[in-house]
Amino acid sequence: MLYLILGLLLFVGTHSVRIVADGWRTRTRARLGALRWRALYTLLSLLGFVLITWGFGQARQMPVQLWSPPLALRHLALLLTLLSFVLLAAAYVPGNRIKARLHHPMTAAVMLWALAHLLANGNLAHVILFGTFLVWSVLVFLAAKKRDEQGDTRYSQGNTGATGITVALGVALWIAFTLWLHGLLIGVRPFG
Repeated sequence: MLYLILGLLLFVGTHSVRIVADGWRTRTRARLGALRWRALYTLLSLLGFVLITWGFGQARQMPVQLWSPPLALRHLALLLTLLSFVLLAAAYVPGNRIKARLHHPMTAAVMLWALAHLLANGNLAHVILFGTFLVWSVLVFLAAKKRDEQGDTRYSQGNTGATGITVALGVALWIAFTLWLHGLLIGVRPFG
């Protein structure tokens, strides 16, 4: 469990610098240069991700069960992850109305993904991993909305075609991940 927690601290900490120390981030980035800043950011993020993956794998071998989620919550989790994949696609498909409305669909996707996994899993490692990501994504979303209100950020209104592509891509990614990739990469098949 120690490696999972260290990995989360490193990964989430790296991704939270803009929230808790934006001035320091700006000064350090200027001092190091954009390329060196990105390299350091990427290195720390990857190290955190590796520790999370390793620590979570170890914790799954000796699970501490806190509760047993009812089957209905697993069905709800599937729906939430479907919405999460659509939001993830919205972060990358230009000109869609979902991004125009939410402004930060990637962060909203992480929120739904984390909530879904908290609902469907009741052991301690899941609560630590997905609870951390849920709290972090809510804080990031609120901070980003606050920056939007204070700045001159403008978002396009989006169009129907791009929105349709976004939804189709999100659904296709969800199907691929749910039916094949989740079992292959995580070792758990959501549909049994």
